[in-house]
Amino acid sequence: MDQALPKPPPVVTTVVPEPPPPPPPTQPYVLRYMADFLGRIGIKDTDKDGNVSPQSPRSPRSPRNNILMGKYELGKLLGHGSFAKVYLAQNIKSGDKVAIKVIDKEKIMKSGLVAHIKREISILRRVRHPYIVHLFEVMATKTKIYFVMEYVRGGELFNAVAKGRLPEETARRYFQQLISSVSFCHGRGVYHRDLKPENLLLDDKGNLKVSDFGLSAVAEQLRQDGLCHTFCGTPAYIAPEVLTRKGYDAAKADVWSCGVILFVLMAGHVPFYDKNIMVMYKKIYKGEFRCPRWFSSDLVRLLTRLLDTNPDTRITIPEIMKN
Repeated sequence: MDQALPKPPPVVTTVVPEPPPPPPPTQPYVLRYMADFLGRIGIKDTDKDGNVSPQSPRSPRSPRNNILMGKYELGKLLGHGSFAKVYLAQNIKSGDKVAIKVIDKEKIMKSGLVAHIKREISILRRVRHPYIVHLFEVMATKTKIYFVMEYVRGGELFNAVAKGRLPEETARRYFQQLISSVSFCHGRGVYHRDLKPENLLLDDKGNLKVSDFGLSAVAEQLRQDGLCHTFCGTPAYIAPEVLTRKGYDAAKADVWSCGVILFVLMAGHVPFYDKNIMVMYKKIYKGEFRCPRWFSSDLVRLLTRLLDTNPDTRITIPEIMKN
């Protein structure tokens, strides 16, 4: 599954004067980080008579305040959070669609998240891989930071699984692509720590793309014991050793999350669940789960090793890739 990758092009960081703000969206809606990237979103504009017409990336009628730094034409809002908004945009020169994450500097400074943003940029520059959402460039003004990201059209893997379990061949391919990307990250000292179907996007060719490295850790920030000590992640996908709050190997915790994802792809539901989150945590800690009857014996054996509550005996990425 692993493959030699060409040397990626450098990520360009540009600092330019403050541009006019993008126009307010006509139909804003809240989505998760990087949003539900739907390929059906279009960019429209009105002419001087108020008529709505399709917008070309090079249209001379494009509103001036829609142009970001002379390079990108901003379109609809894809999603937003407390500190950032994500817009669909087009590269004016090439016509390619991108997603631009706009971060408010004042808000992150007041919240003490400057180091967090710098770390996220550093991480995204490290992890150029076919199955990871690409960061093309970072631009900044006095008040805003702009992440120009790959626009992934197919939406979240979560949406596909929400319709029911996936065919075994499809689930196997997604799992292989996930393991390939996670192995690549670990090899560069990056640990995701929030792997789940909501953070896995699908492109228009049906390939998986890992996104949202906001909770990621890097090897340089680990303590002398080589462990992470931050309690983070999504409850249903969190590894049992994280629950002990005694420090954990982030690489092994990522493997656990991959195991939960594989179970979800094949079963259509999570292996550990309860309405009472503390009861669910107890199930995770004890490793209490049941495999559906349609799981093959090979799949059950793999899941048993992926969801091993002992991180020291849990299967490793290299071992997975040999299967």
